[in-house]
Order: sequence, then C-alpha cells, then structure tokens
Amino acid sequence: VQLQASGGGLVQAGGSLRLSCAASGRTFSSYVMGWFRQAPGKEREFVAAINRSGSSTYYVDSVKGRFTISRDNAKNTVYLQMNSLKPEDTAVYYCAARARSRSLMDPTYDYWGQGTLVTVSS
Repeated sequence: VQLQASGGGLVQAGGSLRLSCAASGRTFSSYVMGWFRQAPGKEREFVAAINRSGSSTYYVDSVKGRFTISRDNAKNTVYLQMNSLKPEDTAVYYCAARARSRSLMDPTYDYWGQGTLVTVSS
C-alpha cells in the first residue's frame, strides 16, 4: 500500500487542522492505520491508531480529547482531526499502515507515507 499524507500547515495555538492520508490499492479496509509525529530534535512519537472498521481507536495521552482519528474505507482515507492545537504539537506528521492484527497500542507499522508539516505558533 502507498500512503500520501496532506493537510499540514501553519496555525495559531488553539486552532484546528485536519490531516488526511490517502491510500492506494483496493484493500485499504484490511489495514490498521496510525498517525505518528516527529518534532525537531526528538524521536518519532506514536499519536493515534484506528482499527480496520473504524470502531476502535487509540490515542497517546498528550492528544486525548483534542485529536480524533477516523477513516473512510470507501475513500481509502484516514484522517486526523486536530483541535486546540498547542505549540508542542509542532511536528512532521506521518501516516502508517499495517496488515497484522495486534493491539492498537502496538506502534509497529509496515508502510509509511511521507510526512506533512504542522506548525503551531504561540
């Protein structure tokens, strides 16, 4: 599967952005999808995940209540709605996919998209 992330940009603190990740192929619904981010000088951080049907999600504590992951299997797309953004959310955001069925908390993914930069100004 090939992944293409988009939707990043510059936003003021407290604002919102929605990231999208479009997947190629006709088996999108068979993949668990995740979002990661990497801030300058920091390690990559697992942010959120969603199961194949979209019925179950996982979030890292720092984004709970502010970010929402969702998917549209008919459109082969996964989204990350980001609200109440903070300067510490500034990072390159990556979407990822895996076919293996594991806990949503498992940060192991097989396929990666290119990143999209989110910059939150104070």
